[in-house]
Amino acid sequence: MDEVLLSGAREGDAEAFGKLTEPYRRELQAHCYRLVGSVAEAEDLVQETLFAAWRAIGGFAGRSSIRTWLYRIATNRCLNALRDRSHRPPPVAAPPPVPLPEPNRLSEVPWLEPCPDTLTGFGEPVPGPEARVEIREAVSLAFVAAVQSMPPRQRAILVLRDVLGYRGAEVAEMLGTTVDAVASGLKRARGALANRERSAHPPLPNSPTERRVMDAFVTAFERCDVPAMVELLTDDAWFTMPPLPQEYRGRDAIADFFAEIGFVHGTRRFRLIPIRANGQPAFGRYLRDPYAGIAHGHGLTVLTLDGGRISQITAFLGTGVFPRFGLPRTLADNG
Repeated sequence: MDEVLLSGAREGDAEAFGKLTEPYRRELQAHCYRLVGSVAEAEDLVQETLFAAWRAIGGFAGRSSIRTWLYRIATNRCLNALRDRSHRPPPVAAPPPVPLPEPNRLSEVPWLEPCPDTLTGFGEPVPGPEARVEIREAVSLAFVAAVQSMPPRQRAILVLRDVLGYRGAEVAEMLGTTVDAVASGLKRARGALANRERSAHPPLPNSPTERRVMDAFVTAFERCDVPAMVELLTDDAWFTMPPLPQEYRGRDAIADFFAEIGFVHGTRRFRLIPIRANGQPAFGRYLRDPYAGIAHGHGLTVLTLDGGRISQITAFLGTGVFPRFGLPRTLADNG
């Protein structure tokens, strides 16, 4: 069937081209997202990839599979986008309305968006035999953030080799470089990943352990119960707020932040709507207006679990990504 579709696509049949390439759209979007850290930008890059493939399909020689050919185009489109991005001033987050406590560190990642599970590539074809990173791990916030800290070519080599399992020679062909250069870049990328990523052993999605932690977190958060929320954290848990760079580590630092800033000593009340992002439990966060009977969108909160505890709370600010998660901007709230 692929040969029939390929023949039709080469002859200018747009419907045949669509049938030939559509099965790869979601995994290509996951791939672009890993490289650029932005869902919206990844969508645009997939569109560019398919347009470029349509224009070039007549010259496709069949030396590789259609899937590998599309990954080559998509990867190089991402590298071009990252190169263009490097020539522009990085996005600057609006300053917080109140002074924040002194952080433990400032994030090195200038931009990162959460990604709905429907777009992160679950169900991708089985990776090649040289893959080292499981698909579930490869869409986690920790992995995507770690990748964003690497030079563009290194991150492309890491994802193509360790996530998708392409051989060194295949990656060299995709990137127009040598096998030795791929091996060297992979070694540096793995070293950077090992230095940055924190090991975690999350429970299975929707398992009793995950549901227990989620339920306890919602109860504590909606009640502004800082001690109960902190009790759910690992001792070395992190709290981050993309796109703000401040990061806070440890139960005491996180407790102080929520008591003084997040909950403003219990005067701010929230509603949490459960969703999933990056293969992790997450929530749409709404700030309650007790006088108007409405709750306004405030942002997304994503939990990273380690066993039965929370090792990181990532609180994305703003509602720009709400439509991607099917979340309304406001909720009726009579509670």
